[in-house]
Amino acid sequence: MNKDFEIIEKETISALHFPKTDVLEEKEDIERRKNELVRALTLGNLEHSKIKIYFEDDTSKKMVETTIWGVTDERVILKQGVVIPVNRIYSSI
Repeated sequence: MNKDFEIIEKETISALHFPKTDVLEEKEDIERRKNELVRALTLGNLEHSKIKIYFEDDTSKKMVETTIWGVTDERVILKQGVVIPVNRIYSSI
């Protein structure tokens, strides 16, 4: 998956702009993404494991390797209050 994704640093995410539309269309894919994010949150909190998050802003597809600190219905929260809208995430592994 990651050959189409530009690797970026977590610190640059706050400068990105995110459209309101969802990058996923299928209900099953959206449910899978939710489950992956909950699992990634658990790994981050228990084992401080870094997760690869594949997402898209308003210009291109990107990947960041980081620890997830929180997940809401609308946002994934990273360190230092950095957030990625859930609807812009393809997957997290």
